[in-house]
Amino acid sequence: MKTKKPAPGVVILYNDSDRLIKGEAHDILADQGVVACAHAIGDALRTTDADVVMLPISDEVEPALASYPPDQWLIFNLYEGLGGRLFDEARVAWALEAMGYRFTGCGGEALARSTNKAYAKSLLAAAGAPTPPWWLFRRPDDVDRLLLDEIQFPLIVKPVAEDASSGITENAIVHTISDLQERVAYVVDCYRQSALAEKFIVGREFNIAIWGDPPEVLPLAEIDFGAFDNPYSQIVSFAAKWEQDAFEYHHTPAICPAPVEPGLGQQITNLALQAWEIFDCKGYARVDMRVCQEQVPYILEVNCNPDISPEAGFHNAARVAGYNYKNMIEKIIETVSIQSDVYDRLSQTIRWPFRPANYSQHARIQPVRTGVRRRAVERVPR
Repeated sequence: MKTKKPAPGVVILYNDSDRLIKGEAHDILADQGVVACAHAIGDALRTTDADVVMLPISDEVEPALASYPPDQWLIFNLYEGLGGRLFDEARVAWALEAMGYRFTGCGGEALARSTNKAYAKSLLAAAGAPTPPWWLFRRPDDVDRLLLDEIQFPLIVKPVAEDASSGITENAIVHTISDLQERVAYVVDCYRQSALAEKFIVGREFNIAIWGDPPEVLPLAEIDFGAFDNPYSQIVSFAAKWEQDAFEYHHTPAICPAPVEPGLGQQITNLALQAWEIFDCKGYARVDMRVCQEQVPYILEVNCNPDISPEAGFHNAARVAGYNYKNMIEKIIETVSIQSDVYDRLSQTIRWPFRPANYSQHARIQPVRTGVRRRAVERVPR
């Protein structure tokens, strides 16, 4: 008679930074949110039979995991990078794969693709998924290289490789060339990276939470912008997400389930699942969309490993679907526990998109044909 193999322990892996190497000082609030989320998950798991270890990372992840063999522990991966280092989140996911761990959430490829917003939009466009027109600027004087009639104002300007709405304020919406140059200069100087300028879609904003294997779309959520008369103030800014004393924080609630017509709701759901497949997401993700006044949905971003803290939108959608917080965390872990081999991730057919010829020319990235190569790891533009 075979002895039942004991359930693996759970290592909750998260970054614990006390300073940032770039960005605004208040951006540390997003990092502190990761720590709070880790402790909430730890509290939820301590009511189960699982062995749970909290593992904050303030240096390198490889030696920190030395005491936790991959055949005895799975990783609840909340790591988003130390001090705001670019693409650190993807690097650690790749490291976990290389070390043989099973872990929650998306793999390194999906994280890298989605983190680079310009590259992510090129993937969406190549697959025929609707996303607003965009331009990429490495410096303010690049704006002069575009003809005025090429740019479709108003635009929203973002750092090309940040999440958590870092760098997004009301000033991120620009209406003129001079405003665009000023905002590009701000992003380049403050965040030390290129600026993505995207046509701002006036309309409704939806968050679509997806999880599981096969992927399941949770009830749609819509951001309520009713407190803002100005359509160009209707954004989910950094203040709306993280600054608890801000007006925006208390006046941008998510309505879930969203009051959406069945036809539009199905269209949004189908696009979200298409985005999940394009980025080869695993575990859980969130797709953000805007719907213009003509009722056309546009994919803004694919958020791999989004915030799953108790007050976050993902948990709200799971709650509406019938999961309390503990149930939600257990389901995320169950998806990992049934994986027979973490290296199955690399044996799948992986999309290999051709790099657009004008990717580095600070102009709109045009849709391209996507080829397929088997057993290859996608190279992310640097």
